[in-house]
Parts: sequence; structure tokens; C-alpha cells
Amino acid sequence: MTETTIARNLGIMYAEESGSGLLHPFFALILNAFKSEAEAHGYDITFINGTGEWEAGSYAEHCRQRGVDGLCIVCADYADPRIKALATCGMPCVTVDHIFKGVPAVLSDNETGMQKLVEFAISKGHRRIAFVHGHNNSIVTRTRIGQFKNTMAYHELPVTPDDVVDGLYHDIALTRKLVGELLRRPDRPTCIILPDDMCFLGAQEAARVLGLRIPEDISFGGYDGIPMTQALSPRLTTIRQSCVDMGKVAAQRLIDRIERPETASNKPNIFPVELLEGGTIAPPGGAS
Repeated sequence: MTETTIARNLGIMYAEESGSGLLHPFFALILNAFKSEAEAHGYDITFINGTGEWEAGSYAEHCRQRGVDGLCIVCADYADPRIKALATCGMPCVTVDHIFKGVPAVLSDNETGMQKLVEFAISKGHRRIAFVHGHNNSIVTRTRIGQFKNTMAYHELPVTPDDVVDGLYHDIALTRKLVGELLRRPDRPTCIILPDDMCFLGAQEAARVLGLRIPEDISFGGYDGIPMTQALSPRLTTIRQSCVDMGKVAAQRLIDRIERPETASNKPNIFPVELLEGGTIAPPGGAS
């Protein structure tokens, strides 16, 4: 008789809000690398509904009913107490871009990334820099906001409340509106840092409507380093994150929690970032 093999199964809770789903250019790279690594270790993948009207504690029960051995939480509403309860319920978990105490996590070095981007703009002569950030319910956004302010303060450059603008990740239409408002200010910034690379498409349109050239009249910086915005002209100046490594290590950390719980570490993996200079940040006013 042939011995029955019991399938091992990793769950992915993925609930990004932009509507892009699995086509989201940043998370798609992470998820694909996670899937490849998991399958290389003999695990199947199950997607868990992260948008249902679950009661407290029922997320975990739902995962158990789906037969998952461990769960990777990606792009969820980390401020939701049900998500925190799930991550800390005792089921092997790993989080992406967020840290819960006692739960392994993978994320980028957002402090260094924001510092590199702001200091690059400053090195080009910019003194009035604004930051349109993503939703601030995550440690990633709070870290970027804090480092933006810290770097500006270190260089003795002013930051007014109007220079730090509440936006959303991957929301092109909202970014177009917010950037348009910034560009219509009498004291408009000469450089605007965006929530992510996709939002540059909205920023581009806002500048075009006002007859402003990039980078001669207004400079922009992005975040993520996705291939699409590196194919534009000019190429977006941005911070490239280690998406593939993040996805691969997330799978490894989760499998380690399942197969070797006594020795698995809870410490986060923080991945280095790289500044891609591109061509969208130049000296203000077209100076050489």
C-alpha cells in the first residue's frame, strides 16, 4: 500500500486596500518569493480572507478550519485588535512590514531609507521638502514620518504641519489631489516625497496640469523601487526595497516556527535598502 502523505499548508492573509490585489507591484514580488520558497520546502499555499466580518478570536479558528500550519500576515490592518489577537494566538505566524512582540517579522530599514532619500534631495539644494505619506496605522509609516522630521531637523530645515500630508499607499487619484494642493501653495515645496512609486503616476499628472516640468520645476522622490517606474522617463528617484529577499525569508522564518519551535527566533529581519538616483530630483529652479 502507498503511504498517504499529509499536505503541509501555509496560510497568507493579504488584505491590501488599493484594489490591486495580487497585481500590487510591491507585494506581488514578496508574495511570489514567499510562494516559491514555501513550495521548495513542500508546503502548499492557502489565502485567508482578511476582510470578513470575523468576531474576535475567529480569525484563528478560521485558519485552523482551513488546515493551515502557520500564517504569514501581509498588508493587513495592523491596528485591528483582531489581527493582533491572531498574530499572538499561538499559531506559528510571521508578519511583513509590522512588528508584534514575540512574533517574527520581515521589514525594510525604513529609517535609513527615508534618511537617504531626504539627504539626497538636500544635497541637490532643496530646502522646502514635503512628505505625502501612506496610512499611518503601521510601524512603517510612523518610522518614515519620524525619520523625515529628524533628518530635516538635523539639517536645520523647517517642517510645518502642512508639509506632512496624510495620504494612502498606492492611491494614484488621492496622490494627484494632494500633490496638486501642495503645488498650488504660494510657498510650495520644491521637492515632494511620495508614499510609494505607484503614487508618482498621480504626482506626474498633478504637475502636468499646472504646467510644471519634472525635475526642472518640481522634484519627486518615491519608495519601493518597482521596475515600472524605473522604465519611465525620467526614471523615478526612489528607495529600492529587497522584496524578493523579504518574501523568501518570511517563508523560511514561518517554516522554522512550525518545524523547530523550540529554537526558532522571534527577532525581526530588517533588510537593507538602496537609493536609486533616477532623474526626478534635481536642483530647484533648474539650477546646475
